[in-house]
Amino acid sequence: MINTVQQNEILGDANYLAHRYDEVNDAFRFLDVPRDVHRQCTFITDEHLPNIEQFHSIPRSEVAQASPPTAPVHFIFHSAYCCSTMLARAFDIEGVSMGLKEPVVLNDMIGWQRRGADAAKQREAMDQSLTLLSRPFGEDQAVIIKPSNICNPLAIEMLKMRPEAKALLLYAPIEGFLKSIAKKEMWGRIWVRDVLIGTLKDGYAIGGFSHEELLQLTDLQVAAIGWLSQHALFARVIEEIGADRVKTLDSDTFLGQSPETIAALSELYGLGMNKAQIRAVIEGPAFTSHSKLDQAKRGQVFDAKTRDEEQQKVAQVHGAEIEMVATWTKAVAESQGINFYLEPPLL
Repeated sequence: MINTVQQNEILGDANYLAHRYDEVNDAFRFLDVPRDVHRQCTFITDEHLPNIEQFHSIPRSEVAQASPPTAPVHFIFHSAYCCSTMLARAFDIEGVSMGLKEPVVLNDMIGWQRRGADAAKQREAMDQSLTLLSRPFGEDQAVIIKPSNICNPLAIEMLKMRPEAKALLLYAPIEGFLKSIAKKEMWGRIWVRDVLIGTLKDGYAIGGFSHEELLQLTDLQVAAIGWLSQHALFARVIEEIGADRVKTLDSDTFLGQSPETIAALSELYGLGMNKAQIRAVIEGPAFTSHSKLDQAKRGQVFDAKTRDEEQQKVAQVHGAEIEMVATWTKAVAESQGINFYLEPPLL
């Protein structure tokens, strides 16, 4: 048990990450995760965080009574394999902002919803989660949250909870997305079927296919169904929240115009970054090392050229199938009125 002084210290300090929501005990679990640990972790998930068993549990009722310092919060929603982790890493800028990479407490919200959570209680817990995640590190002026893509069904609700928040919807062009899945081989093909199951549970999988027809699809066609479902969901986010608060970007444009992307996001998020700060980001670790390699290989450069070389290698093996599925995806999109090119673009 922790005393009141310790509890107040935890709630007031962003170094104590609100890591999990325990629905059984109606409490939040906090882990000591200072900024340097964030930098070492690909994601702030159990797999990557140290000492996950050394958590502090605080009842949600106690959290509700607290008034921790908060900063403006903004979002990067993404449809996976689109360099979203790189972008979140880029906003770890001391004195400006902190990028949070897939906080699990938001995954807990979608998992709880799937298990039949009381809607009002779940909204309260999600609102409190956003407050806890928006505690600033030091003198930072904002927090940029990149939720896991499984949290996309909550995007509209989260943006409505934070009327001042802005969001980027980041996605990979369909051909690049399919190449990323093929590159992962069996694990990528398993993942896309898990994604399809999730979209069906959450009620936003595109229509037009019976369960039997879905089972008849190839792995890459299943991947395309997931991509289209995310695209249709993003369109609803834009429609409900508005083009003044939500912008879109594809990963090819991001990699090809990285300085322009950071400058545009600085303006969107109200960060007020100057040219020197933007240059430091572009020359920093987010753009000069791979975000998802193990520590021994983190120094390897990953940029538009590297990504293109990787995808060319995949195309040599899977190119014909990818081309056929991409053509099929465009036909499905046209038949269902799904816009392949989301607007408004960030650039």
